[in-house]
Amino acid sequence: MRDRPLRGLVLRQERCRGAEVVEESTSAAGCSTSVKKIGFLSFGHWSDSPHSRTRTAADTLLQSIDLAVAAEELGLDGAHFRVHHFARQLASPFPLLAAVGARTERIEIGTGVIDMRYENPLYMAEDAGAADLIAGGRLQLGLSRGSPEQVVDGWRYFGYRPDEGDTDADMARKHTEVLLTVLKGEGFAQPNPRPMFPNPPGLLRVEPHSPGLRDRIWWGAGSNATAVWAAEQGMHLMSSTLKNDEGGAPFHVQQAEQIRAFRKAWAQAGWQHEPRVSVSRSVFALTTDLDRAYFGADGHSTDKVGYIDADTRAVFGRTYAAEPDVLVDQLAGDEAIAEADTLLLTVPNQLGVDYNTHLLDNVLTHVAPALGWR
Repeated sequence: MRDRPLRGLVLRQERCRGAEVVEESTSAAGCSTSVKKIGFLSFGHWSDSPHSRTRTAADTLLQSIDLAVAAEELGLDGAHFRVHHFARQLASPFPLLAAVGARTERIEIGTGVIDMRYENPLYMAEDAGAADLIAGGRLQLGLSRGSPEQVVDGWRYFGYRPDEGDTDADMARKHTEVLLTVLKGEGFAQPNPRPMFPNPPGLLRVEPHSPGLRDRIWWGAGSNATAVWAAEQGMHLMSSTLKNDEGGAPFHVQQAEQIRAFRKAWAQAGWQHEPRVSVSRSVFALTTDLDRAYFGADGHSTDKVGYIDADTRAVFGRTYAAEPDVLVDQLAGDEAIAEADTLLLTVPNQLGVDYNTHLLDNVLTHVAPALGWR
C-alpha cells in the first residue's frame, strides 16, 4: 500500500492553497495532495451505557489525555477537542489542554471549537496563555459563534446577552475581537498607584501572556462569508463536516470554494503569517472484522442536506469507510481535503483509547502514505 500509485495523479508545478508547490501529487481536481498535518478531533462523549468505554466525565477527560499521548507516539500531528455546554461532552477545554500539554512534547493541541457566545475574552486570554505556556507554544485554538445547543440561549445562563440590535452571532464575534486584541500582549489597564505588588511601567495587560498565540487562533466557519471574515481578522480557517448549503454542489466542492475564498481574502488583507486551513472528516480504513462490524455499513454513505435551525439549510459531508485501497481513491477525489493543509479525523471516543489508536494507525499506515500525505 505504501508504494501504490494513485490513478489519475500527475506530477507538475502549480499554485495551490496560495503558495507555489513543486513536484507534488495532485488530484484530478487540480489541487495538491501533498504532505499534510493529520490530527484527531474528539467530541468527548460519555454515557452510562454498558457499550461505552467512557461511562463518566472522568473517564472521558482521562482517556482524552491518554489518546493524545498515544496519537503523539503514532506520529500524529494534532489532538483537538470539541466544546459543548449543557451536554455529557467535553465543555471546559483549558484544564484538558494544559494536562495534554504537560503529558506530550510535540503534538499540536487545540479546540474545534469554543463557542464564543459563552466566553469572557479576558479570562479566556489568561487561561489560554497559561495552557499555551505549559504546552511550550503548541496551542491551536479554534473558536466559533457556536452551533445548535442543548438548551435555549444557553449563553444567557453564563451571564451574557447581545447588545441592543445585535444577534448572538454578533456577540460571539465581538467577544472574539476583544480576545484577539488582548492576545497581542499590549497594556490597556490603568495601574493602581498603590498596588499590592510592584507593577512594570505603563499600562498593564492580562497575564500570563504567551507570545505567538495570537497567530495561532482559528475560526470555525459555517459559510463562505464567515470564512472571509476570519481571514480579515487574521485567523486560520477551521471547516468541519457541515457547512451552509450555498449553491447545491457536493459538500466537498462547496467546502473547497469556501477555502479558496478564505485564502483570497487572506492575501488581500496582507497578513504576514501563513494561513492554515483544516477540514474535518470521518475516515475509517477497514482492516479487521471489528472495523467492518462497526463501520462497514457506512461504506455507502452520501452527503445529507438538512436544517440546523429554522432558517439555515446545511449540507453534511459523507463518512468515508472502506478497505484501504478503495478509501485512498475516494479521498483523492475530495477537493476540500486537497485544498487544506490539515486534516482532523473525528474519533468515536466512546469506543476507548486502544480502539481509537488502532483507527488512527490504520489511516497513518494504509492511507496517508498512498495519498502523499506522509
